[in-house]
Amino acid sequence: MKKLLSLATAVLLSAAAPAVPPDQDPLFCEVQQSTFQYFWQGAEPNSGLARERIHCDGIYPDHDQDVVTIGGSGFGVMALLVGAERGFITRVECVARLDKIVGFLEKADRFHGAWPHWLYGPTGKVKPFGTKDNGGDLVETSFMAQGLLCARQWLRLSNDAAEEKLAERVDRLWRDIDFDWFRNGQNVLYWHWSPDYAWQMNFPVHGYNECLIMYVLAASSPTHPIANARDVYDQGWAENGKIREPREAMGVPLQAHYQGTQPNGGPLFWAHYSYLGLKPAGLKDRWIDYGRETSSQALADYRWCVANPKRFDGYGADSWGLTSSYSVKGYAGHAPDPEHDLGVIAPTAALSSFPYLPEEASAAMHHWKEKFGDKLFGPYGPYDAFSETEGWMPPRYLAIDQGPIVVMMENYRSGLLWKLFMSCPEVKTGLSKLGMTSQASSK
Repeated sequence: MKKLLSLATAVLLSAAAPAVPPDQDPLFCEVQQSTFQYFWQGAEPNSGLARERIHCDGIYPDHDQDVVTIGGSGFGVMALLVGAERGFITRVECVARLDKIVGFLEKADRFHGAWPHWLYGPTGKVKPFGTKDNGGDLVETSFMAQGLLCARQWLRLSNDAAEEKLAERVDRLWRDIDFDWFRNGQNVLYWHWSPDYAWQMNFPVHGYNECLIMYVLAASSPTHPIANARDVYDQGWAENGKIREPREAMGVPLQAHYQGTQPNGGPLFWAHYSYLGLKPAGLKDRWIDYGRETSSQALADYRWCVANPKRFDGYGADSWGLTSSYSVKGYAGHAPDPEHDLGVIAPTAALSSFPYLPEEASAAMHHWKEKFGDKLFGPYGPYDAFSETEGWMPPRYLAIDQGPIVVMMENYRSGLLWKLFMSCPEVKTGLSKLGMTSQASSK
């Protein structure tokens, strides 16, 4: 056990790069650029936002080709910045698309400043995510705000008058989000509010999960910050310290209590969504070192797939990654434990983990391309998920899975989105209010 633990620690502390650096790896560049196209060529035309899903087999549930996703579109905004910086599109094209997106968001349905989970792209009207989920979704809105703040900072780097005006419009969207309303008068943030059902969804958000960014932004808001920010964070997110649950998973030290029955770290998107802009390295509160936790979660996921205790076909050091994704029967929260491992690998899990496990992510990417080729790689990058055991590899995409691939590959490559987001003065203030420290925010 001591030998296993020391190996885990060595991996976590190392900054090892893949055998071929990203800029010299044609496949790395190809995968990043093709996945970017989901948010460029594949965008809903009226809004410029990301479609919730794109099925290359043409089979859609509920005829939802016109449905756009707020969270996935927040990831898409960040992907657009990557595209401009990498030369996939020109800066002029990127600014024009951002202008279209901002114009749509300014007129779309909002509820105390928060957008719903889904909108109809042609109209901007809410599409209910569920019967009582037809109002503001603060988690999805926070993912969008994370992207918008990156865009604001990027636009302001140009010293161009027209881009500054667009940056001001982006800033107003951010300032209109009433985070304090979503406390529901308590020291916790609630996920949903509906004009018809009020707080009946009854989903107070506690950690650890994908929602840390929501608490950071709620403290950072210059206009509608949460009252008693430190108390809301400590009692809501951290549950007065219950968030800390030190243990080992697959020989890897974990610190956090993962919501639900997640003994080995939960679905891997929990290590991605909040950290597309919020840089995890050096990010700490008095309970958790988030840089170590995200790397540890990725390593535990990898080791589970290598050990492959349920003996699924295809699992191994060059094919790994369990997260919420399409599954053989619908949609499922795949994770590294007997209950949640269903034999389904999602490429986004490994590829979005490039900053944490670059060698292991690169090995999976190259193996999948060599073994499956066009069966797994389509016009918008790797398809969402596959199961070799079931012989299941549908040509389908989800925005919330494609976005993190583009963004986290770039954060590994250049740190672009981390630099933009962490440069926001409000974010630095918000982290301080929550008692959090960060290498990036202290500069």
